[in-house]
Amino acid sequence: MFDDTTGEQLGIVSIDKARELATQRELDLVEVAPQAQPPVCRLMDYGRYKFEALKKEKESRREHNTINVKEMKLRPKISEHDFQTKFGSVRNFLREGDKVKLTIMFRGREMVHQEYGRRLLDRMADELKEVAIIERNPLVEGRNMIMILSPLAKKHPRSEQREGDRQTREQPATAQVSGNETTQGNEDAKDPNA
Repeated sequence: MFDDTTGEQLGIVSIDKARELATQRELDLVEVAPQAQPPVCRLMDYGRYKFEALKKEKESRREHNTINVKEMKLRPKISEHDFQTKFGSVRNFLREGDKVKLTIMFRGREMVHQEYGRRLLDRMADELKEVAIIERNPLVEGRNMIMILSPLAKKHPRSEQREGDRQTREQPATAQVSGNETTQGNEDAKDPNA
């Protein structure tokens, strides 16, 4: 048996003696390894232990970023304006840290001219190269051509906002007043009247 509060090992004790020690010290008797011979028990504050475990789990979940996969469907005969609108949406998804699955849908005889779909996907990837990388090259699955883009920066928008707040706190605003003018942050500013 082991006492968590003092860190001392109490050795092999009978179950009645262990219960008595637990009530004296106002702790819980917890069986840690029931398969061992004799079973291993601990004297601990079980409520506090559960609280600490829950707190650690929440902290690890907060650190873990989940990546969503957004899908954008296009047609091979898309107009320029529609392409620009969908391009803007895809760029926003990638900046928010989400992956994007681009799908070109072919109908009827469009399957014969798959190169139009490939050109469209290549153009999208080329225009997004500063914010994304190609995770999966264009691949035909049935009547669809699919490409997956991943964001370059794995930052979450909330973490960027926190960094911006931190930078504004670290840079205190300094002001010098001379006559009618005020200059901020420039200590070498010369007074025109001097």
